[in-house]
Amino acid sequence: MSDCLFCKIINGDIPADTIYEDDEVLAFRDIAPQAPTHFLVIPKKHYNDLGEIDADDDRLIGKIVRTGAELAAKEGLDNGYRVIFNNGPDGCQIVFHVHMHILGGRKLRGPLG
Repeated sequence: MSDCLFCKIINGDIPADTIYEDDEVLAFRDIAPQAPTHFLVIPKKHYNDLGEIDADDDRLIGKIVRTGAELAAKEGLDNGYRVIFNNGPDGCQIVFHVHMHILGGRKLRGPLG
């Protein structure tokens, strides 16, 4: 999508602090980190929200989760980390391109919500 912030990052129109990239997935550091380590893992294919994902996308979504776990290990998040998919306006999704947050590097505060 031409007006999607993350699609512009994928296309190289907007710079990002990229920590991983392949043909299907991109991972980069959040520009407004909420923890000492905070990065996003996104599919290069545009999906507005999780409701657009179907069974044909199961392998890709699994790859996003696995990539996040591998990068968390490389970042030294051995004591744990939080994984978040915000979905839709009530779920506090700000950029409408499916993305997974990984936050860690300190003990995170209590439950969400």
